[in-house]
Amino acid sequence: MHKPLQMPAKAHVRRRRQLMRMAGTDAILILPAAREAVRSRDTHYPYRQDSDLLYLTGFPEPEAVLVLVPGRKHGETLLFCRERDREREGWDGPRFGPEGATEAFGLDDAYPITDLDDILPGLLEGRTRVYYHFGRDAEFDLKLIGWVNRVRAMMKMGNKPPHEFLELGHLLDELRLFKDRDELRMMQRAADISVLAHEAAMRAARPGIHEYELQAELERAFRMNDAVPAYGSIVGAGANGCVLHYHANNAQARDGDLVLVDAGAEYRGYASDITRTFPVNGRFSPEQRALHDLVGAAQAAALAQARPGVAYEAGHLAAVHTLTEGLLRLGLLKGKLETNIAQGLYKRFYMHKTGHWIGLDVHDVGDYRIEGESRLLEAGMVFTIEPGLYVAPDDGTVDAKWRGIGIRTEDDVLVTASGPEVLTGALARSADEIEAFMAQGVASAH
Repeated sequence: MHKPLQMPAKAHVRRRRQLMRMAGTDAILILPAAREAVRSRDTHYPYRQDSDLLYLTGFPEPEAVLVLVPGRKHGETLLFCRERDREREGWDGPRFGPEGATEAFGLDDAYPITDLDDILPGLLEGRTRVYYHFGRDAEFDLKLIGWVNRVRAMMKMGNKPPHEFLELGHLLDELRLFKDRDELRMMQRAADISVLAHEAAMRAARPGIHEYELQAELERAFRMNDAVPAYGSIVGAGANGCVLHYHANNAQARDGDLVLVDAGAEYRGYASDITRTFPVNGRFSPEQRALHDLVGAAQAAALAQARPGVAYEAGHLAAVHTLTEGLLRLGLLKGKLETNIAQGLYKRFYMHKTGHWIGLDVHDVGDYRIEGESRLLEAGMVFTIEPGLYVAPDDGTVDAKWRGIGIRTEDDVLVTASGPEVLTGALARSADEIEAFMAQGVASAH
């Protein structure tokens, strides 16, 4: 068991300052908390704070709004949140309240959320630009329009309403794309916990086991280490591995099946995302191994492109080239390499991209293209590299021995000045490593 990590308040202060510098002194930035979501009748989904609010404050409660007012003399960082309430806290657990929040999160000031209506129009007054995520929360959009209209109605008295409304994501997504030292500590912990979870699933695997039993092994490891699933765990045995977002997890793995496990822990809000494909009986068949090796080669080709100054897209193109070449060599595709790539014929077996940004969201924020061109990688970016091959069980165009094999190999990669650093690299990856790890598990069981 590791000692728990906490995001230091000064990290949030630093990010807020940076964001306000980018926005400029005539701007105001408004960020509401995530809403609580009803699961059914009076039960709720576990609450998860809005990632932007988490990034800028670490504040974990619903019914809150962060307002940043750069250059304001009476304090730039204001939070509106629920007041303390002994009776409600007896049901739902403790609250920070405005006083507690100011202290715990390094804010300039905090007010009861019930005062938002009275205070916010005054904060809008005299600001020319409003940064806000429009269209995420229709109810809050209407409130904001109402507050702006109240300032407009006072124009005769000399009040100046904002006249520019800007997408907050333009500033904040770019900030979040580059992970700071504190974030990388959280992401490494999430990765380490995910590695333990995948190892637990590989150790438990045996013919006849149900997918949900392996899911239980994974998620037990998450919770044992103070983490939660970052997304719905995917455990697909046999042909279920060919379903990209398979979620039923209720089938039984038969002797000779591969199991594709795509699962990651979320630690302090930060996600990890790992996929491994292993034989339930501990040994790859020749066909399974051939395709697994090919996916591994594609991943290595993409990883070699994960360097500063290289286009983000170069990793995907390298993976596609390697996979297509291999599919031709194994006879799953026919014809010329260039033709197969140009016409996208490989997409029958490989239909997704080779990765995505990762951070506070599993599919994290940040532009992949700038002015139509694939953006260049820079140190501090973190993304997944996850090529795969999926041969549909009813694909009559290929030899029967390949049908129903689904394989994906996914790791989380940090770009550094000296090249890629694989955060999830401790987990067995090649067919040989996986077989050796699973054999160890069997040996220790006897």
